[in-house]
Amino acid sequence: MEDFKKKNGIDAADKEIVFSKSIKAGKRIYYLDVKKNRKDELFLAITESKKIVSGEGETSQVSFEKHKIFLYKEDFEKFVNGLNETIAFISEKQPMSNDFREKEQEALAVALAGVESESVLKNEIDIDIDFE
Repeated sequence: MEDFKKKNGIDAADKEIVFSKSIKAGKRIYYLDVKKNRKDELFLAITESKKIVSGEGETSQVSFEKHKIFLYKEDFEKFVNGLNETIAFISEKQPMSNDFREKEQEALAVALAGVESESVLKNEIDIDIDFE
């Protein structure tokens, strides 16, 4: 059975996805998957999938390059704090146009459903995740 899973790209861990959110951004799609490990503990798997087109015309081939990171509950606060600090730094050094900022804030508000939109409008991301 394990050989079948490996040959067909089926990962047993993928069956334990309890929540999933996808974010489309140009040629990239970001997947935010809440998964359950063998001890029934929840963690976040973030996957970046980038569409790669090689060749031209009828000989072109499409493939996807994927990168994953796994974020565990005990690291959420540190990760979010670092992300907030990094976004603030970029926003300070390279301000966005008002049109772009409004679209980004709308997209963030939708993507972070359940997060107070007031904090999003202040260019802060405040994520309060409770797995109880």
